[in-house]
Amino acid sequence: MSSKAAGTRETADQPQAGHTAAVSAGLAGRLSDLAREMQHEQDTEAILTVIVHAALELIPHAAEASISLVTGRRTVQSRAASGELPRTVDALQSEKGQGPCLDAAYDARVVRVPDMGKEERWPDFAQAAYDAGARSMLSIQLFVEGDKLGALNLIGGDANVFDEESEQIALLVAAHAAIAFSDAQEIAQLTQALDTRDLIGQAKGILMERFKITSQQAFLVLTKASSDSNIKLRDVAQHLASSGEIPTRRR
Repeated sequence: MSSKAAGTRETADQPQAGHTAAVSAGLAGRLSDLAREMQHEQDTEAILTVIVHAALELIPHAAEASISLVTGRRTVQSRAASGELPRTVDALQSEKGQGPCLDAAYDARVVRVPDMGKEERWPDFAQAAYDAGARSMLSIQLFVEGDKLGALNLIGGDANVFDEESEQIALLVAAHAAIAFSDAQEIAQLTQALDTRDLIGQAKGILMERFKITSQQAFLVLTKASSDSNIKLRDVAQHLASSGEIPTRRR
């Protein structure tokens, strides 16, 4: 190759390289913004909504999105859906017991559906989803927590719109989302534990004042009421704190 030709090629490649670098820098910056945005949210539903909005903004060709929570390897709950279509698709997966979300959550981290009209992995689901308006899908595993799993679902308005770039960006969004969701779950569990402690403290105070007993004796009364009525200790305390009565044995 002549030096002139080489120079021409180098010059032609420079704008492309510059464009790629700019896109990568922009994506990295937006992902950093996303991480900070989710850090400030402590409500799980708010975090899920942030994730879905970010997915639609950042992932090429994503027309609709939702986060699916899967329990018992079959039941699919649609959360933070961007519209009616993803809710319908999640309901179909739950009804049929098959689909990309279930596979992404349990068996494969990433499931891509290029053309829903030609999909053969889940025939019952695919036809129903196609009829509903889903032409292509991309499902990414978000988290695994006991028997509950989560997946980010992306729906394309046309067939064959999701490519390697879509998949890689979706994985980056999912990685940030999984960390934020895990933190939110821990915060929710801690908040619930503190609420339970406060409820039990209130219930003990009521019993101590009413029967002139010690804190330990009041706690024993609550635990015995829980055992006798087959009701959780937290619910016994809540009932006592709100009604002034100790629950009786369930028939």
